[in-house]
Amino acid sequence: MESVDQLAKKAIGLRPIDRIQLIEAILFSLDKPDPDIEKCWVAESEARYDAYKRGELEAIEWDKIQKGYQS
Repeated sequence: MESVDQLAKKAIGLRPIDRIQLIEAILFSLDKPDPDIEKCWVAESEARYDAYKRGELEAIEWDKIQKGYQS
């Protein structure tokens, strides 16, 4: 297997458009959601929404959040 340095030297020798496509392919391979983390986020958002519907959690307007809302 080639080292990262060897691969980088080969990549640098590619045409610019091919380097861009290579970068996109590598980034795409890293940008896959973790199913366990996704499940946790879904459970958390559903729990928060349920708490809001029960009146246990207040909603905060977006403009207040942007201005640094302090509870």
